[in-house]
Amino acid sequence: MTHSDAPATGRAALTLEEAVAKVTSDEPAFALTEAEIRGVTYKVFKNAPPHLRALMEASRASMDNGAAEYLVFEGRRWTYDAFRAEVYRLAHALETKLGVTRGTRVALAMHNCPELLFGMMAITSLGGVVTFLNAWWTTEELGYALEDSGAQIVLADSPRVARLAPLAGSMDLTVIGVHDGEATAPQSLTDLVAGIEKTDPPEVEIDPDDDMSIMYSSGTTGHPKGVVQTHRGATNAVFTWLMQFVMAPLMDPTIDPDSRPRPAGLIVTPLFHVTATHPVFLLSLPAGAKMVMMGRWDGKRAAEIIRDEGITRFLGVPTQCEDLRQAALEMGLSLETLDYMGSGGAKRPAAQVPDLAKAFPNAQVATGWGMTETNAVGIGMIGEEYEAKPGAAGRPHPPLQEYRFLDDAGHDVPRGEIGEITVKSPCNMREYLNQPAATAEVLKDGWLSTGDLGYMDEDGIIFIVDRKKNIIIRGGENIACLDVEGALHSHPAIVEACAFSVPHDRLGEVVGAGVQIRPGHSVTAEDIQTYLKDHIAHFKIPEHLWLFDEPLPRGTTDKLERRGLQAQCLTTLKEQAGV
Repeated sequence: MTHSDAPATGRAALTLEEAVAKVTSDEPAFALTEAEIRGVTYKVFKNAPPHLRALMEASRASMDNGAAEYLVFEGRRWTYDAFRAEVYRLAHALETKLGVTRGTRVALAMHNCPELLFGMMAITSLGGVVTFLNAWWTTEELGYALEDSGAQIVLADSPRVARLAPLAGSMDLTVIGVHDGEATAPQSLTDLVAGIEKTDPPEVEIDPDDDMSIMYSSGTTGHPKGVVQTHRGATNAVFTWLMQFVMAPLMDPTIDPDSRPRPAGLIVTPLFHVTATHPVFLLSLPAGAKMVMMGRWDGKRAAEIIRDEGITRFLGVPTQCEDLRQAALEMGLSLETLDYMGSGGAKRPAAQVPDLAKAFPNAQVATGWGMTETNAVGIGMIGEEYEAKPGAAGRPHPPLQEYRFLDDAGHDVPRGEIGEITVKSPCNMREYLNQPAATAEVLKDGWLSTGDLGYMDEDGIIFIVDRKKNIIIRGGENIACLDVEGALHSHPAIVEACAFSVPHDRLGEVVGAGVQIRPGHSVTAEDIQTYLKDHIAHFKIPEHLWLFDEPLPRGTTDKLERRGLQAQCLTTLKEQAGV
């Protein structure tokens, strides 16, 4: 049964504003108050859990008092209480054996596996700060983030144990092997928790505005920036999404909240990115949802899991959504349990929306925009409204956020005109780690300059039209052009380099670059790509390289003309393809 032909409940539909007013006044969980955070006054949820440990404890009631099946991974299953026990055993081991306490930074370096979730919640339950390391990073990139964050304890799987080995001695790292890394690391997770019987919550005091995590997000400065997120920022983001779930039946009388099945989500995007940690994993706690985790993405396997585990909620990058659609068609599956088909990490192509709605008739197709810097909370659309405007980013999720659209001078532009999207919210990051100038540039009096250009139409819907930052989004992975260029410049045969996006049917964008070759050097594109494998993650390596003997084009201010070079190279690519 689709939402449009579901039976009416006899309730009158409320407007968005009416639903917000009703829920914030009638539901104690979503009552509002004000809080002063770092000298700025914000609207916040009065009764949201103050930190992640409290969130996990408060969520036990929604998990059948701990008895409900909660986590599933490759045939292994945990009830909620079993999950809590794993978390707290690890927390007490970290505290008693390695001295982790409030403010200690501990890194996680692994692909998706349960140990990543155990580690995240154990570290934060002690007031420690999780440092998420991108599993695709090279030794060089891992070393930068560890030095930048100061984290000396690392939980890592086997490939990451190998990449960390050259750093362990010089950086005095304690590397704990997890999952397939137990056999290859100097110490294993099994050894670490041996003899630990305590499974009750640690008693360390945690302030809501204490640091919770450091997530590295590509920027325009070459090296990624460490985005410092707080406990309050994360819990208020989670309750923002939870409130949308409560408001939905008030605005759509065809939704019967009493007949909804228990939510079940599938984790398919990397847990070192905010899309997976926040609106999937952390939201699952108060929502009482079952979580199924995939270690590696495979569209057909995802379709099987959705069918067999009764998955209701799917949130992936657009590429994964399309892969799932193709797999379901090939397998003859409608995946009728799906009621939510969301997209994050990159903008979904507008043409994909009606195809998804047709393939999954029980699911409402949705889109979302958020940032690591906002704890992923931001803008979204769902269902018929999104299908009517598939090129839009959506509406700001109420009730905490405020939005402005600013010109280059910092002045508000009229509605309908393009400006830089600027947001004020308690979910905004505390800072860019060790980068006070970069922090001051984007955070002013609580307002975060996002670097995205957009406008709000007459219906209050936001459209994003461009990025001020030179970022390439490849299948949900943010890639800084300067990061790629820095690696290219280290090649002895390259004088200068300029990276840019190249459209791609499946991934949205891939990396392209033009490079000037030094006189007297003979090198091929394949030689350069091979060289880059030791310097940057594979997804950052340019798939298209144009080699020039002469200097790259420049503008009137002698800066590299990125867009001009991009247009020139894309024209050449089309000619080669016979387009």
